[in-house]
Amino acid sequence: MKVLALALLLSVTAAKPVPPARQPSGHLQQPSKGGRWYFAASGHAVYCYGPVMTLPQGNGNLQKVATFCREGKTVVPLKD
Repeated sequence: MKVLALALLLSVTAAKPVPPARQPSGHLQQPSKGGRWYFAASGHAVYCYGPVMTLPQGNGNLQKVATFCREGKTVVPLKD
């Protein structure tokens, strides 16, 4: 009985760890920052990380804008 327990203990400690699954090198996984897709006034979809704000325009109207978007854009006007 002791021999069986010793053999079981040695087989568990001698087991090789399973290597992690490999991912293709062309696809780097980027951490998600919790952004969201919006429809810009230019007609394109934009992915922004910041809040949506309402800013005054020069003529007195208000315009919704998305903030902190991809491609280094700080403010993108949104289509209503």
